[in-house]
Amino acid sequence: MHDIRAIRDNPAAFDAEMARRGLPAQSPAILAIDKARRLAIHTAEKMQAEMNVAAKQAGQAKARGDDELFQELRKSLAKKKEAIAENEAMAKDEDSRLRDILMSLPNTLYDDVPTGTDESDNKEIHRWGSPRDFAFTPLEHYQIPAAKGLDFDTAAKLSGSRFVVLRGAMARVHRALAQFMLDLHTEEHGLTEMITPVLVRDEAMYGTNQLPKFAEDSYQTTNGWWLIPTSEVTLTNTVSGDILDADQLPLRMTAHTNCFRSEAGSAGKDTAGMLRQHQFEKVEMVSITHPDQSDAEHRRMTDCAQAVLERLDLPYRTVVLCTGDIGFGAKRTHDIEVWLPGQNTYREISSVSTCGDFQARRMNARYRPEPGGKPDFVHTLNGSGLAVGRCLIAVLENGQQEDGSVILPEVLNAYLAGRSKITAEGVLV
Repeated sequence: MHDIRAIRDNPAAFDAEMARRGLPAQSPAILAIDKARRLAIHTAEKMQAEMNVAAKQAGQAKARGDDELFQELRKSLAKKKEAIAENEAMAKDEDSRLRDILMSLPNTLYDDVPTGTDESDNKEIHRWGSPRDFAFTPLEHYQIPAAKGLDFDTAAKLSGSRFVVLRGAMARVHRALAQFMLDLHTEEHGLTEMITPVLVRDEAMYGTNQLPKFAEDSYQTTNGWWLIPTSEVTLTNTVSGDILDADQLPLRMTAHTNCFRSEAGSAGKDTAGMLRQHQFEKVEMVSITHPDQSDAEHRRMTDCAQAVLERLDLPYRTVVLCTGDIGFGAKRTHDIEVWLPGQNTYREISSVSTCGDFQARRMNARYRPEPGGKPDFVHTLNGSGLAVGRCLIAVLENGQQEDGSVILPEVLNAYLAGRSKITAEGVLV
């Protein structure tokens, strides 16, 4: 959420930031609401002061037996009380309107975010590994004989489209990938592993900017809980409403959870295979930092996500998202794209974003710079480390052999009881 004081102080700068997001000037409407809100508050406070004086005068009139003046003042007090209530109600309504509009506007961007209209304008900043030369035409993951355990027909019978049942070797390798990611992040990258709910209240979704704008992208239960689209929601909201000591920062967390997305607006896109699902698993990373450290933490988290792919020997590239492609709550985002030979292209497998104090303001998450000091807002960051299903896709496509088998990354051997290959019959050996 945005700081109304900053908008008051420099509305032109705020409008310029919204223009980078492709939005028209927002400050006139915001400041008009803010002015009406502050006027109502000021009027109510002024009337309350006048009412206090009149109440004192009424008491004095009554004490000296001046009933005429007492009755006159009493009527005046009743009118003022009614006017105060009206202005307080008006202020509350305007405050709600102001909150709604501030909640609906995207984050401001860092100056180094490239200008552009869509993903074609994203800027590559890093590349690792070389795509393998195949002596045959590589297949997409769901076409590879070894991937017999990807069962879309049974999933469709159970749940409909955009679901998958994993059987045998597919389930085992998927589990191994998640375990490998968690071990790497906790043992080498210093993240604290957590297990969090997948059902949350409205407040948690508001805190990490899924609400109000993106309600249609998530699923809500009949009793009001939301299924999380990512454990960014739960991990980040663990500090909601808190005032942390500066020496507690940074907080670095990771969790492996199921994630749920309606994929609203993606009809006809990536319908084949398991690239875009309503339910999927992800190992998430979240950092809560001191504002001075958030840029360094963004680089660090990007390195953590990249390390997963490097250990798996999967070629990738990292891009900075442009102004037309970046997410609602981010100030800067690094997308990591893994090479998929079956599609002959790089596809996103992780987004690592720094949000500044945007989410912290929504959650009222603060830290105290020094004992007795005035609390200030923390900075929040989040990133996939990684999307487990997409990682399975990359392992299958990059490790496929001409005979239909798949050679698995060596780093997974320890998680598969020494097995290193899936045969064309779908058996781990």
